[in-house]
Amino acid sequence: MRIVFFGSGEIAINCLEFLIKEKQDVICVVTAPDKKKGRHLETFPTPVKEVSEKYGLDIFQPANLFSGDSIEYFKKLKPDIFVVFSFGRILSQELLAIPKLLAINIHASLLPKYRGAAPINWALIKGETKTGITIIRMNEKMDEGEIILKKGLPIDNSDTAATLEDKLAQFAPQALKEALLGIERNEIQFLKQDISEVSFAPKLRKEDGRINWNNSALQIRNQLRGCLPWPGTFTFYKDKFIKIWDVEIKEVQKREKFSPGTIIAISKEGLLIATADRPLLIKELQPASSKRMTAEQFLLGHKIEKGEKLT
Repeated sequence: MRIVFFGSGEIAINCLEFLIKEKQDVICVVTAPDKKKGRHLETFPTPVKEVSEKYGLDIFQPANLFSGDSIEYFKKLKPDIFVVFSFGRILSQELLAIPKLLAINIHASLLPKYRGAAPINWALIKGETKTGITIIRMNEKMDEGEIILKKGLPIDNSDTAATLEDKLAQFAPQALKEALLGIERNEIQFLKQDISEVSFAPKLRKEDGRINWNNSALQIRNQLRGCLPWPGTFTFYKDKFIKIWDVEIKEVQKREKFSPGTIIAISKEGLLIATADRPLLIKELQPASSKRMTAEQFLLGHKIEKGEKLT
């Protein structure tokens, strides 16, 4: 099959390399335009573009995906199928009508749960114990297409957004292989998504990382897992920003009543903080304009008093 691959994010690389190694006919890779980043505004390509250049693939980076010139470009390719993964744009109906067979999207959740840009993050933040890869036939709406294939993957208690993304990136090629085989053999049964099970995973904002100490210890720990590496979880001590890197939920036999956010104990092990239920031990943190450090290292340079509050 003549495949046009749409992708930009790093999670899509394994699927692109799978198509190449399986000697699929990848006639073009569509990815976002290069972006300027950093203090010196250097121009950087997407991870997918870097891999595409390595394999000598044709690359298309349209400034306007929906322009007349872009539409004509895709029509001239005469593709059989579009494969879309971590591309960041919803394709128009005009584009979706171009491939001879269909356009498919690889999504990093068990749809219809967690439609949107950040399904991995929100699955962790919401405390899910299972996620996976869903492949759908695309329509012009966000992640609403009919399901071609769905494969589940357990979430480990130690997973963060970074580790879970890596696992799903490695897991996705097998799902893609099965879907393409079913399409080639005309064996796919398209299933409508259950509207009653829909949930959403919008793009994370910086503020999504701010800790609300009125939440439970488990909610806060799940927030930390889902916000690593970005935006990270953070709090304030005496109006000074502190990023939190590692925490541990502590069980105590006798519970004294402290208002959430109160520092209830200080030791080399960390700062023990009251939440809505169980205490949470901060083990690693990073003050503003400083490096990541253990709580013990932090205490060497900061005078912290029991009874003070994080906000």
